[in-house]
Amino acid sequence: MLEIPGYTSEEKLNIAKQFLIKKQLDEHGLGGERVVFEDTAVVEVIDSYTREAGVRNLERELANVIRAVAVLVAEEKASEKETITMARVPDFLGPQKYLPEVAERTAEAGVATGLAWTPVGGDILFIEATRMNGKGNLVLTGQLGDVMKESAQAALSFIRARARWLGLEETFLERSDIHVHIPAGAIPKDGPSAGVTMFIAMVSLLTGKPVRSDVAMTGEITLRGLILPVGGIKEKFLAAHRAGIKRVVMPERNRKDIIDIPEQPRKEIEIIFVKRMDELLPFVLTEMPKLQGTMSSAVTPAPSTQAPPVPPSS
Repeated sequence: MLEIPGYTSEEKLNIAKQFLIKKQLDEHGLGGERVVFEDTAVVEVIDSYTREAGVRNLERELANVIRAVAVLVAEEKASEKETITMARVPDFLGPQKYLPEVAERTAEAGVATGLAWTPVGGDILFIEATRMNGKGNLVLTGQLGDVMKESAQAALSFIRARARWLGLEETFLERSDIHVHIPAGAIPKDGPSAGVTMFIAMVSLLTGKPVRSDVAMTGEITLRGLILPVGGIKEKFLAAHRAGIKRVVMPERNRKDIIDIPEQPRKEIEIIFVKRMDELLPFVLTEMPKLQGTMSSAVTPAPSTQAPPVPPSS
């Protein structure tokens, strides 16, 4: 089996200009210079009307535009040379199908943007956390697999053990439940790489500090505060580039995988490598919480299980 990674926006643009547009123009009897696409129009189709690793849907949408122009030609309503500009794309394809939503989603505390690998390429996912009255339970929804559920539990356990470091009361969960939800509930999700994102979503919620809208992250976490490497780095990075992300935070041990990322998105996105979970906060939160000491020195002690001393008999 040959695995073909996704294309960048620049690669899709070049494929469309050199192959897809010419092919569709010939198939619709509009060869030559009768129809000209501006680069901005093709980019608009790529960004606002398709969301894929390949170019299959891109070709369909370009065919829809060319078919609409063919109708104008048949009705003798077209000019001798039709130029497709970015402003005209909605006239042929209707309203945008995919709108930028990262800034809107992360405007409130408790929402973080993660990166995921899928069989058709990388994708971004939003992890939402909220707090309500309860008895210290963790509620997980969004059709999560066992590994992802374990990552959420590990993130919460880490936060409870380091509550003093985060400036939280050690009993912050005694009368509260935390609900973690990943939208698009019809799509099954699993894997350890969302651990970092779940941790940040919960920290953002409990400290009241929103996550930066231009940051996405990936990485597996441990109860000791380490961040372990994950797979699918190239696909995840391309997904971040398509979504307009400007900073990606990933495990230090994934540094070797950067060589696989195309040059253009690598230049446009800042890459932050981290080894431990306490290194994450300055790079992903809009404002730092008031930390108490260091992460390793602020472990909440477990209650004593020793029996009380027996008083001496008289």
